[in-house]
Amino acid sequence: MLKLISFYKYSEVQNPEEIKNHLLTYCNNQNLKGKIYVATEGLNGNVCGEVANIELFKEFIKKMLGFEDTLFKEDEIDALVFSAMHVRVKNELVNLGIPGLTNKHGGTRLSPEKLLEFYESGKDFVIIDTRNSYESKIGHFKNSINPEMKNFREWKNVAESLQDYKDKAVVTYCTGGIRCEKASAYLVELGFKNVYQLDGGILTFIKKFPDTYWQGGMFVFDGRKVVNPNSKEELKYTSTCEHCAKPTSYYINCHNLDCDILLVCCKECAIEKNYCCSESCVQSSNQRSKIYE
Repeated sequence: MLKLISFYKYSEVQNPEEIKNHLLTYCNNQNLKGKIYVATEGLNGNVCGEVANIELFKEFIKKMLGFEDTLFKEDEIDALVFSAMHVRVKNELVNLGIPGLTNKHGGTRLSPEKLLEFYESGKDFVIIDTRNSYESKIGHFKNSINPEMKNFREWKNVAESLQDYKDKAVVTYCTGGIRCEKASAYLVELGFKNVYQLDGGILTFIKKFPDTYWQGGMFVFDGRKVVNPNSKEELKYTSTCEHCAKPTSYYINCHNLDCDILLVCCKECAIEKNYCCSESCVQSSNQRSKIYE
């Protein structure tokens, strides 16, 4: 059996290069695949492998000073969703351009249960997606504000544009919690009075409460590309195929490597169009070799 875990924790790391090498050696010895980022402000990772090896890895992380209470989000998987193991040192775990911001007081952690209660009680609140626009396009929370961000560095400008909500209850969210934690801290820094961050991110909410207030699919940064948590037809899709306009949450990268754009495309059109975005890309000789399902 295979398992995929995602985790992050903002906690001071004194020697990122040494930790990077330590993690890479351990993961390779345990035949684990994935991506881990190390910064002076903490760790952020997605790792997959055999269940027994994943359990040992979790204990390995928890033995690191400052990471004893690291939380892991887990999924059983049928096949490895990463083909190699990469560990890299970064200036920030997620690049906002303000290293160390999360050492200050961020937004109040809001459990999935409390967010559900916010919706069902009719509470007056604003919920804001802190992910990139291509992620929001295929799925988001009901009534959420979805800024057209190309990357997280744009959050500073988005936050400045939210001044009308400064005295309201504001909930930030992202995939696993790492971006909304930093985003909420920046709102607090700007003087927002009542800021929350969704604890555990979308990943935790959709596992506990599918078919409720999450609409569409969820983009993930591994071989799956998209997770579809809902069974109710009216909650399955928020986007349409860019070829035929059929509702879908399926994403592909154009197989013309000179193009490589990410596009929403149903599986039928992906096959018909040879996993390309246009006829000119179909004719290109510089094609991606791997056809993914």
